[in-house]
Amino acid sequence: MPAAPTRNAIPSREFAVLFAALLLVAAGNTAMQTVLPGIARVIGIPDLAVALIFSLSALLWTFSAPYWARQSDIRGRRKLIMVGVIGFGVSMLGCAIIIHAGLIGLIAPLVTFGLFAGMRALFGIFGSASNPASQAYVAGRTSEADRTSALSILASAFGLGTIIGPAIAPLFVFGTLGLAGPMFAFAAMAIVVLVAVARVLPDDDPTQFIANPAAGTPSSEPLVSGGASGASLAAATAGRGTRLAWRDARILPFMVFGFASGSVQAATGQAMGFLIIDRLGGNALEAQGNIAIAFMAGAGATLLAQWGIIPRLQLQPPALMRWGTIIAAIGTAGIAMAPSFHALVVAFAFATLGYGLARPGFTAGASLAVGRAEQGGAAGVITAVNGACYIAGPAIGIGLYTFIPELPYWLGAVALLLLLGYTLATPILRQSLQRPDEPS
Repeated sequence: MPAAPTRNAIPSREFAVLFAALLLVAAGNTAMQTVLPGIARVIGIPDLAVALIFSLSALLWTFSAPYWARQSDIRGRRKLIMVGVIGFGVSMLGCAIIIHAGLIGLIAPLVTFGLFAGMRALFGIFGSASNPASQAYVAGRTSEADRTSALSILASAFGLGTIIGPAIAPLFVFGTLGLAGPMFAFAAMAIVVLVAVARVLPDDDPTQFIANPAAGTPSSEPLVSGGASGASLAAATAGRGTRLAWRDARILPFMVFGFASGSVQAATGQAMGFLIIDRLGGNALEAQGNIAIAFMAGAGATLLAQWGIIPRLQLQPPALMRWGTIIAAIGTAGIAMAPSFHALVVAFAFATLGYGLARPGFTAGASLAVGRAEQGGAAGVITAVNGACYIAGPAIGIGLYTFIPELPYWLGAVALLLLLGYTLATPILRQSLQRPDEPS
């Protein structure tokens, strides 16, 4: 784990616990998503039903995340971090028990689907509490000089979790637990992290934050098809600020781009597990390791873009959006044409590399389009748009997949090329950006 800044920063033990809490949520959620296509095939749950479960979780996360961000100001950071970890752990344990019962035939597929959807709903409602509370905890205990660096390291926990989750999920698929094993394992990890939060983090007084302008900003749900796209670091250090509507002319083009690109990513990414199973002969258990490899490659490509390419090239948001869209379109078309599993993994990694460039470009562009006092409002709109992509996107993608397996990828590539045309035709998406209240 990267070390937190030491000068005028929170103690390393506290930072490590915060990092672990966010890492757990991201890793556990993405681990579940890698095994769920196999679970659906073994139990007999329709592919589209799996997409609806993801959509429900994303919908609830989108509405609950801003609420928990506000509650952390009122009730204290530690309590809200614990709410998030408990919500994650209870949901994961409930899902594990239900899926195991379904796998061994104790309950019917339809009952399994209904109960599983209910337990996933708990995650969508409560799992989003940890992220903004952890951000606010760090923001309230670091100097302005160290805050951006500390928040950046903390935010990397979500990205790292999207690699670790798929990587270790196959390790827990064994014995009588089978495909439910990863969920039991992460439920046990949640207990360990919860104890660490309770013992290591001090019980904070909510009133001490009233005069502190730094506040946590919600992120979207961590997903294997692209990780989580959260609000900008500027938003996390600028306070709540003025509320904005997505229709605000200054940010509307970025919101259109974010929703369109995110919807294509959601539609194509959520069908990948089923595509790999079918390309490898239809055996869900044997394909599990290959699914993990593909999603690890995709998550690694996203981190390469965000940790390596973007800081090195220092491109403006419009350039990131254009180049990212081109790369994502090529990769998405490559998935449709891939003649082998190796080619499929390379194409998927190429597509997620493009999204790893384009989506931070849209987030940064929206942030730069408004003043510093409006960063909190921009963060809320960005989070809502990111979450909205996964409400209908997975169902559309998997619905198209059940009709023709390559169809969501061909249509996705075409949609991305049309989106590229939109970026070239829209003035604000072509020009260099600078926040209005900052000197030139």
